[in-house]
Amino acid sequence: MDFAAARRNMVDCQILPNQVGDQRIVDALLQTPREKFVPDHLSRIAYVDEVVPLGDHRYVMEAMIVARLLQTAALNTDDVALSIGCGSGYATAILAQVVDTVVAVESHKGLAQKASENLAAIGLDNVAVVDGKLEEGNVEQGPYNVIFFDGAVQTVPDTICDQLTEGGRLVAVVADKHIGTAYLFSRFGGVISKRKVFDAGTPLLPGFGKQKAFTF
Repeated sequence: MDFAAARRNMVDCQILPNQVGDQRIVDALLQTPREKFVPDHLSRIAYVDEVVPLGDHRYVMEAMIVARLLQTAALNTDDVALSIGCGSGYATAILAQVVDTVVAVESHKGLAQKASENLAAIGLDNVAVVDGKLEEGNVEQGPYNVIFFDGAVQTVPDTICDQLTEGGRLVAVVADKHIGTAYLFSRFGGVISKRKVFDAGTPLLPGFGKQKAFTF
């Protein structure tokens, strides 16, 4: 299979028609071998416009949603970013080609190891893959200019919003099951604001269920 042609077709048919105009993100998508980030037996469907399963209810997110979320985050070359739930590392690889440094948190030990291997294999040395609970983020290496969720969540915990710098941006698909909306959260004057950006459906990350309300 000609993966380079499939990659170009993905960009031309999925990315560019969907309001992705940041050339840095487009270039990163063209340069990143998505087929290396999916299980070998699924490499032939690596460039279809849908998630690719990694096993254990984890997925490689759709490239179009990755691209639009990262564009929404208004990335700067000197940003320090936090990637939550990096899986096999695909979206983190795109992010790392635009910003200065990425801390990628992954709770699945096998996927964390795979992400480290995949990122090293394509020559990215500005990513630290950390084995930890997704819902805790990574306070030790924060705060962050950008926080990216590599999968949908039902809630964005305050503990993660608190890891944003002043002027920081957080992007996430907030969903109930597979129906969701991409949001941009921003921190100004110590206050977090949010706005809807686009409709998006992608599988939920573990650990971000809706918080239970108090009962009396």
